[in-house]
Amino acid sequence: MSLPIAGLMRSSVIHIAVAFVAMGSWAAFANRAHPMPAPVQAGLIQGALSATITLFLKRGIEELSRRFSGLAALLAPPVIAGLVSAGVLTTMHMIGGTPEIGRTIAVPLTVATSYAALYNLSLWRSRKG
Repeated sequence: MSLPIAGLMRSSVIHIAVAFVAMGSWAAFANRAHPMPAPVQAGLIQGALSATITLFLKRGIEELSRRFSGLAALLAPPVIAGLVSAGVLTTMHMIGGTPEIGRTIAVPLTVATSYAALYNLSLWRSRKG
């Protein structure tokens, strides 16, 4: 991978922007059957939430990983991150009046929880070895 591309891949700003656009677009798509401005509003809410979750998820997993040992260190951090993410996403979309909350949060929650599990697994393995 070239140096400029590698630098972009490590950029928090790029990750946050991609999360905003990708998951915000998904939310607008998930709510497309509803009259405007519901799809746009859902997209903006989800985009902002995904950007924020992206910003804090890595550090949160690292902190949680340090607080547990053994098998709990493998399981607890991604479960906690997933539950917190689900709670925040659901609550904010309820407040925002998103019509299709389940469909709206399904993809972002799956992506965030999968990332949390895989990143935590890498941390757990490095501590064991």
